[in-house]
Amino acid sequence: MNSKDLLYVLALQSIPKVGDITAKKLIQHCGSAEAVLKEKPSNLLKIGGVGRIMLSKFNSKTYLKAAEAELKFIEANGISCLYFNDEDYPEKLKHCIDAPILLFQVGNINLKQQRIISIVGTRKITTYGKAFCEKLVAQLAPFNPVIVSGFAYGTDITAQKMAIKHKLQTIGCLAHGLNQIYPRSHKKYMAQVEAYGGFLTDFWSTDDFDRNNFLKRNRIIAGISEATIVIESAEKGGSLVTADIANSYNRDVFAVPGRISDSQSMGCNNLIKYQHAHVLTNPMDVPYILNWELESDASKTIQKQLFVTLNAEEQQIYNYLKMIDKQLLDLIALECQMPIFKVASLLLNMELKGVVRPLPGKLFQLV
Repeated sequence: MNSKDLLYVLALQSIPKVGDITAKKLIQHCGSAEAVLKEKPSNLLKIGGVGRIMLSKFNSKTYLKAAEAELKFIEANGISCLYFNDEDYPEKLKHCIDAPILLFQVGNINLKQQRIISIVGTRKITTYGKAFCEKLVAQLAPFNPVIVSGFAYGTDITAQKMAIKHKLQTIGCLAHGLNQIYPRSHKKYMAQVEAYGGFLTDFWSTDDFDRNNFLKRNRIIAGISEATIVIESAEKGGSLVTADIANSYNRDVFAVPGRISDSQSMGCNNLIKYQHAHVLTNPMDVPYILNWELESDASKTIQKQLFVTLNAEEQQIYNYLKMIDKQLLDLIALECQMPIFKVASLLLNMELKGVVRPLPGKLFQLV
């Protein structure tokens, strides 16, 4: 997109009462953002959702001036602009009715023919949630997915740091313009994220920082991905909004279950309870449900990683289940000559490592 076209798209984007859905209708009707701003108001009134109050703003030169200032900021800072009609606009996001008409990007993002998942959750991530998040990214690494999140405290930064550790592309979707970073303490991670992916936002450098921005940002996190994974969430939270948006886009949603007494698991447990998410107890559930295929050599790498993480007691349980296929918790404890409470703890650790999966009726089976 050349500077002139971008200028008019920016101007249209900044006009009050013109949201992304209406802006797309206007552009589709007139052919371009420039044509929209130069069209006679009487003709625009024929378009659904367009009223006289909205049109009263179209002739104001204020928005073109604001667009010129933002364009200078964009060009001075090497920011890429992704227009919703262009080929380089994220493919999955194109199919979302309320996707931004314009995205701002920095870094080395490549979403062409990529497996893309979003990982979200509470900012107050527990030891349990952190361990599962780390195992999830580690065991999905051979599938080479793009890890999308919101660059916030807790779950977000855990997922993105693990993506960097395993040399996976990662994208931070921001709730503000590219002239700042939130939280400020995460500034130290920016260079790494840009090296392994980058940042996306639809906010201008002049937009005020507001809590509602996070909810608006969440539609990008949900829309850019084929699946959204909620690691932990309280009964209410932004990650549940992201899950709802993903469901509205007809995307897969996964939730990690937790104890009913844990406040940071209530949101996930409710998603599962009301059938708004797949239950995620094993990282390998993700490629299974999303139908990801893995070449045999990479599959062997996964198995090798699993074996080397088992301690002696876990290996004993593994060897027993390998002979018996699947067994009740009580009988595993009896045959391995360990207390039931200890076996239950070991099986949970093995489940997080992707070695075993729980079955109905307190049965356990090797993956």
